[in-house]
Amino acid sequence: MKLFEQNFEQNESGVRSYCRSFPVMFKQAQGAELITTDGTGYIDFLAGAGTLNYGHNHPVLKKALIEYIENDGIAHGLDMYSEAKERFLETFNRLILTPRKMQDYLIQFTGPTGTNAVEAALKLARKVTGRNNIISFTNGFHGCSIGALAVTGNQHHRGAAGVTLSDVSRMPYANYFGDKVNTIAMMDKMLADPSSGIDKPAAVIVEVVQGEGGLNAASADWVRKLEKLCRKHDMLLIVDDIQAGCGRTGTFFSFEEMGIKPDMITLSKSISGFGLPFAIVLLREKLDEWTPGEHNGTFRGNNHAFVTAAAALEEFWQDDSFAKSVREKGEMIAKRMHKITRRHSEHNLFVKGRGMMIGISCANGEVAAEICQHAFKNGLVIETSGNHSQVVKCLCPLTITHEQINQAMDILDDAFAAVLPSQAANKVS
Repeated sequence: MKLFEQNFEQNESGVRSYCRSFPVMFKQAQGAELITTDGTGYIDFLAGAGTLNYGHNHPVLKKALIEYIENDGIAHGLDMYSEAKERFLETFNRLILTPRKMQDYLIQFTGPTGTNAVEAALKLARKVTGRNNIISFTNGFHGCSIGALAVTGNQHHRGAAGVTLSDVSRMPYANYFGDKVNTIAMMDKMLADPSSGIDKPAAVIVEVVQGEGGLNAASADWVRKLEKLCRKHDMLLIVDDIQAGCGRTGTFFSFEEMGIKPDMITLSKSISGFGLPFAIVLLREKLDEWTPGEHNGTFRGNNHAFVTAAAALEEFWQDDSFAKSVREKGEMIAKRMHKITRRHSEHNLFVKGRGMMIGISCANGEVAAEICQHAFKNGLVIETSGNHSQVVKCLCPLTITHEQINQAMDILDDAFAAVLPSQAANKVS
């Protein structure tokens, strides 16, 4: 054990996880780089699990926050009116909702994390419809509080609940059984059959790209059919865009080129733009049946996050140029990843995901973990995802430079080359 780790070992709960994969002491960060106390730099392909789409300490956002604090701007205000909140609302409406013809959505400020937004969306769906059941999907991940955990598929997280996780029907995600099986038709038949055992749902909750589930990406056709299914069976459609949103897939919302209109959308992670806790539910105006204070929370008014969120929107979403750069960088990363998979074709690797939410699926989690460990030793912070942690997953800041992408992909290329031959040798022995 390193000397600095002793204090954490003595004082922090064993639930900590990321520090076990990256056992160094970080001190500073800028853009797509993390820097340790001894001055060692690492390219960040984790970015706060998708929380830092605009990179670490972006200068425009940092300046806006510092100026706000220096002027004694209100930091905490429950859900009271504030100039910072007003500016965020106006900016979000002007730059995000109005250009996408989504002016009929209202914004609910929930507790500060993604799971808080999911809890609020599920609670509202049940209140509006008067029904309990929710449809969620295999490999979906929506959070670790009890309601969000109930719609989460991950066994590791579900196992820690300590209570029955009920009022949820799990359905197969797109291509769960391969591209020959029509999972929408299967759901339609089950919902139409009064003896299927599926209680009439209040809502369906879905990720258009499953982040923690292994970068499973639903096609536009599947998503459109899911929306039609919701309309046919009078279910609300909730899109969880907490990890896939805020530009990660090449558009602000992961679904916006698919021609659908969800009833609710959950956002968190990169919505603050600066890594500050902040979460919202976008809901169709007709669904706003809340009475004042009916869904509450002390930290619904993170004004510092309002400031950086508005600054991020102004900086990156005035037009389509930033989104285009994300798509271009995503193609650049994908091209390098496909090159790796071709070089090691005998190991059955394949590329998964969309935009800059992309990765390489390996034979198993042990291989993927070893690749990530090798990459970390050579200056790249990168993690795994998937039902068996078998996907080496890229979630780098969207502002990363081309030079940093090439440097990171060189490290990753070397890691695959170093690990896969040894795995093959172990099988022979």
